[in-house]
Order: sequence, then structure tokens, then C-alpha cells
Amino acid sequence: MSKKRNVVVLAIAMLVVPLVAVHFSVMAQSPPDPQGLRPDAPTYAQRGPYWIGTTELVIDPDSERPIPLFVWYPALNSDGADDSYTYAIHVKWEPAPELATVVYGHALRDAAPDLSDAPYPVVVLSPGFGTNVDQYTYLIEHLVSHGFAVLGVEHLEGVYLMDEDTFRDVPPSYAHRPTDIRRSLDYAEGLTAVGGALEGLLDLERVAVTGHSSGGYTALAAAGARVDLEAMHLRCEAGRNEGDPLAAMCDDFEPLEAEIAALAGFDPMPEGLWPSMGDPRVDAIIPMAGESYMFDQAGLAQIAIPVLAMQGTLDHLNWGAGPTFEYASSTQKALVAFEGAGHVIFGNNCDAMPWLVGIDMWWMCLDPVWEQRRTNDLINNFTTAFLLDVLKGDAEAHAALLAENVSFPGIRYETTMK
Repeated sequence: MSKKRNVVVLAIAMLVVPLVAVHFSVMAQSPPDPQGLRPDAPTYAQRGPYWIGTTELVIDPDSERPIPLFVWYPALNSDGADDSYTYAIHVKWEPAPELATVVYGHALRDAAPDLSDAPYPVVVLSPGFGTNVDQYTYLIEHLVSHGFAVLGVEHLEGVYLMDEDTFRDVPPSYAHRPTDIRRSLDYAEGLTAVGGALEGLLDLERVAVTGHSSGGYTALAAAGARVDLEAMHLRCEAGRNEGDPLAAMCDDFEPLEAEIAALAGFDPMPEGLWPSMGDPRVDAIIPMAGESYMFDQAGLAQIAIPVLAMQGTLDHLNWGAGPTFEYASSTQKALVAFEGAGHVIFGNNCDAMPWLVGIDMWWMCLDPVWEQRRTNDLINNFTTAFLLDVLKGDAEAHAALLAENVSFPGIRYETTMK
């Protein structure tokens, strides 16, 4: 049974798929075969021992802003069912071509949770602007296989393709994304409470947020980074004077500042650092090519929890991971730079979304320099080791992240971990 989702650009209301009643008994079962996307996958890129369940929910479906929420969790598979899964996607552009689109993955729809090691630490995933969570199933499914539960948050936003430079919902996106994270965690507390649909499954005392591009901005904001417009204006002006193409991002953000502030509840617009939009339940973040230019030094210094920042060095939006690593106050932080890689390495590879190649949008799933399955494996390796360390206290995972133990061709790695 496949499911309807929106991918790439999404701004529609969704059908509510009720969560089926789950059976909490734990039966003997064989673990899935360990494997990575490539034969040379490093240790923490090899699949973990848990089967993967997935279900669809909607937060506050009758409100003005319902949030589609997709949950992945360790699941029972005592009969050894084939977990090959096709996520069926309904692409919505404006104008929207009719495409038969899918994402190929591994999951069991509405499977009974595996409570043998519950509750599981929670990872909230925030996708890039106008995309949806199914573009990151390689990472989501991998984390679940290692004993995490993932909440995939569908931010309601979209893009006009009539004019590629015109984005719809940009101001609401910057304002609403941090709120969406808080609402998702609030909702998860009800899910895992006594009598909830996923009773006892989620450990909300151990929470991380990860995200790509605007999702990286979301992770930074959720960790307590505070907008610093004065510093952003200085950075933008310097970039324009130096001919830095990244300064074009400022042209999109600056005219909308007052609107973003008002939508975030800051009216009039604050002077100096904006109030935090963070959530104290967040214990760690993994921004992937995360936009950080609107926070800059003082704003990023508000982050004190563990941080793993990742980026391609040729990313056209690379005002992100470097400043995050440099300025965050966290005592435990790391930077992973993929030399020569661009912006899309953090999404699924084209094997999982072959239709993108057929419509000449291969650039969304294929990096010109890096083999995408390799980057997916490396991202899985770093992310999994980091979360096992900071959320589960895994000493071996911590050791794997020490500078002397990280050596991959094409990876520049810095860390404060000892």
C-alpha cells in the first residue's frame, strides 16, 4: 500500500491518514542484513538492527495551519516481510506537471512498534524550502535502523515556477518553521503518553533536530540561535562590495525583515538580537548546508548544545556550516566539509528518485563531483555516530568522531571533541 505525499515543492492541504491501532507485543524476529548504500560504507553507514515502520499523521487538522507529520520508528517484523517500500508522491508545482513520481525505500507501513528497547530518542527532520521529508529517506530510514524515532515535519510552503526567482511563502517559512518544531514536539508528547497512539515509544528527554538548507536554518533556530540583523547587513554589504554571489540571498531576505518579525510575534521588529525562537527540549542539532547568515556571530553564540555542521565547499549557499562551527558556544561541535560538493548532496540519490533524471532535474539528486551514494553513506556515518554519542552515550561512537579517527578522502573535518 503506497501513500500520497508531496515532494520538491509543496503547499497543499493533505489527506489525514489515521494511525492504525498498534499491537505492542514483542515477538522474536531476525534483524535486517547490515548494509550500506555502497560496499565501502563506513561502520556507522551500515544498516542497524531495527526494522523500520512508518505512518502518517496531521497535527491540528482543523486549525488554520495544520502540519502534516510523518513518523518513522523501530518496528516489529516477526514474519520477515519484505520491507521494500515505494513512497508514492504527488508533485505540486505552479504550474504543476502531471508526473508519476516515487521514492524507493525500506519501511513497513503502519507496522506495530518494536518496544523492546523503547523509548527511543527522537530526531526531528526539517526539509529544505519547498521540499518534503521523503527527499531524505536514506537518512531517515538509516537512523531508525539504529534505534531512533524520526518526526518528519512538512512545512506548508511553496514555489511559483512561472518565475524561478519568485518564491511564495518565504516570510511565513522563516517565521513558522521554528514554531512547527515546537508544535511537533508538543504533539509527540501526546503520542507517546499513556493512551497515546505510540504509547511509550518516544523519549522526549533526548531530542535532536536536523535539516537541510532552510531546514538547517530551522535546526539552528530550534537550538536557540537568534537573528542579528545588524550583523547580517554588514556581512551582506561586504559581500556585495566583494562581488560575492552569496550576497544575492540578502536581496531576498532584507525586504521581508519586518514581515518575518511580525509573523514570528515580534512587532515592532526588535532592535539588536531577536528573542530566541528555540525549544529547550532540543539537546543537539545537525544543520546540513544550513542557512546561518541571518544569525551571524552573536546570534550563533547563543547555541550551547552539541552541533554537527555539514556542507559542500562549492555550495552556492555556503554561508552556513563554517560560521556555525566557528561561532556556536557548544563545547562539543564538529564540522564536516565535502570538498568540491554542491548543495544537493544531503538529499536522496537518483536511484531512489529516478523520475528527476527523466525531467532533466537530475541536479536535485546528483552532485557533479561526488558520487551521491558515497555522500549519502558518509552523511549517514557522521550523523549516526554523532547521535549515538550525544543522545545515547555510546563511547565507541564518540571515539569514532575524534579527529585522529576520521580520515576519508575528500572530507575536511574539524572538531572540539576529546
